[in-house]
Amino acid sequence: MSTKTIQGKLWSIAPQNWSKHFEPYFLPMYRVVLDQLHLSEDLMLLDAGCGSGIFASMAIETGAQVIGIDAAPGLLEVARKRNPQNNFMEEDLEAMPFAANSFDVVTGFNSFQYAGHFENALREAKRVLKPGGRLVIGIWDKPALSDATHVLQAIGTLLPAPPPGTPGPFALSEDGRIESICQGLGLKIAFKTSVACPFLYRSIGEGISSFMGTGPAAAAMNYTEKETVEATIAKALRPYRITDDFHFMQNQFLVFIAEK
Repeated sequence: MSTKTIQGKLWSIAPQNWSKHFEPYFLPMYRVVLDQLHLSEDLMLLDAGCGSGIFASMAIETGAQVIGIDAAPGLLEVARKRNPQNNFMEEDLEAMPFAANSFDVVTGFNSFQYAGHFENALREAKRVLKPGGRLVIGIWDKPALSDATHVLQAIGTLLPAPPPGTPGPFALSEDGRIESICQGLGLKIAFKTSVACPFLYRSIGEGISSFMGTGPAAAAMNYTEKETVEATIAKALRPYRITDDFHFMQNQFLVFIAEK
């Protein structure tokens, strides 16, 4: 079974949880990127791994022409409802159905680290970029810099030990990893920054719903009961309770913009 098929199924288990309780916390990262891109009506943008379409919605508001692709049909359904006039396609990051030199910008938020072969996915992104086009990569920073790591690691205890190179949230977070891949592909890093994306849950139920919308939680349900996964998440969230059932987590993301 291909990585696209596996990841597509996992991220379609609870798309509403992801779209309502997890992806909105990426908004600070999205805004930083839009400030750098200066999108306009004459630009074509491909959102590679578009998820539930929040960034695509923001890009569409600038007037840019936007196409989104994702492996998860469940998330694509949400994206299409949010943006009914735009094209959202179920496709593989490693085999994009577009001609070379088609897009001015390709964005990939929380997506390239889930490709079966990261280098192939980034090579495809470069292929479909026009000369001088820009590739945006948004990923989790090093695990130690995000409180959400504690919850994701707790979910991981419910899964078999992954082999080296397995796709996952922090697969590209190692210092210098993105820079090395881009250099090997002939892409020049023009911008890099870290962005704080704090998570605030108003109840433990909201926190559980948030992490139940992730691929790792969906994978865990292949090995144990849903109630066990939820209880594991609830326990991992306890250190982040503030008061009145509010839970607050500091999280750090990295943004790269590379030029072709």
